[in-house]
Amino acid sequence: MPTPNGNTTLSALVARLAAGESSPSDTVTGALERLDRTEPEIRAWVRVDRNGALRAARQLDTEPTGELLRGIPFGVKDIIDVRDLPTECGSPLRQGRTAETDAPLVDRLRQLGATPLGKTVTTEFAYFSPGPTRNPHNPAHTPGGSSSGSAAAVAAGVVPLALGSQTAGSLTRPAAYCGVAGFVAPAGGLLDTRGFAGLSPSLDAVGLLTPSVADLRLVYKALTADRLPAPLQPPTRPRLALWSGTELTEVAEDMQAAVIRSAEDAVTRGAVLVDVDWPTRTPRLVDTHGTVMAYEAARELAAEAAHADQLSTPLNELLAHGRAIPATDYRQALALAERERAAMLSLLTDVDAVLGPAAPGPAPEGLAATGSPVLSRPWQLLGLPALTVPGHRTDQGLPLGLQLIGHPDRLEQLFVLGHAMEQAARARSRFK
Repeated sequence: MPTPNGNTTLSALVARLAAGESSPSDTVTGALERLDRTEPEIRAWVRVDRNGALRAARQLDTEPTGELLRGIPFGVKDIIDVRDLPTECGSPLRQGRTAETDAPLVDRLRQLGATPLGKTVTTEFAYFSPGPTRNPHNPAHTPGGSSSGSAAAVAAGVVPLALGSQTAGSLTRPAAYCGVAGFVAPAGGLLDTRGFAGLSPSLDAVGLLTPSVADLRLVYKALTADRLPAPLQPPTRPRLALWSGTELTEVAEDMQAAVIRSAEDAVTRGAVLVDVDWPTRTPRLVDTHGTVMAYEAARELAAEAAHADQLSTPLNELLAHGRAIPATDYRQALALAERERAAMLSLLTDVDAVLGPAAPGPAPEGLAATGSPVLSRPWQLLGLPALTVPGHRTDQGLPLGLQLIGHPDRLEQLFVLGHAMEQAARARSRFK
């Protein structure tokens, strides 16, 4: 699949539409044509609303320009409501359940002029059981976890924007594996999960996927009605906490090398690296995340658990584990998460971001599993914003996504740092 460049990004498409070089109907028609070319192999979509998307685009053709995302087609993970379309959650238990209204996030994108192209594949109830989607960079490899369809749709060039979600590593990992930019919104922020079929209310978060970090910033600013500031300019001496992730899992050598290369590039631009004793912090966060997710999932999906024969083995095991967790253990887990969040926010007032791997390595070969989310679990428990930065790749051409974790009150700074790292990584890749 082609690497995103200045002509294939969301930002470039927005500019062409605003300049009248392309119309909404031409743009949506082009997206449908790309979908028809790629879908037989990639299988990213569970439902395509051709007629609805074209009808909305033709209506936009007759309206004056003005809305920032006018004419932009986007994909929607199939746990998120789009009016008049089913929300089936990758499960036979939800087949045919049609949404009467849009999720607020979808409604906001419509207000901005964007057009939903359809619903993208999710794993079963956004957990582990894989869907049919394949990685656009190599269809023999997994595209990652539950936002796999959205990530693959963007990576395949069908849409420049797709909605996802994250409870463990459901957005960060697919973004990393598919070589696109991903953003996990912070807990309690301006983007909420109303209209999402949830798995764990304390952990569920909105996710955005685009070709580049600059595109993520554009979409986030538009969604939150924030004024778009001047072009991205990295800080002169950012402080970065380097994180290897090796205290949690084995991290592939090429992924470790990508993290080091990005750190070196940042130092060349003036960054200062800060040492943190990660082994005393992150392992307990992973364990606590598992407790919270299992306990809440068992209650969120209690009705579905009565139909165990229609659920996958991994999901049945998660729900059984959650039912066995005492309420006192769950409350203790929430209390620990609150204390650790305060400690991490204190760290993030001293450093600008944490830089580490977004996944243990490139996308594993095979489609029977979606890879490990362990490197996202600490940050998801703490409700921190996570940015997946694309650009690095293996010698075989598979993407290696990095992860930047920042302070929820400094999102602009996070986007700026991510953009600079992406630019440096892509420059390196061009000379490989």
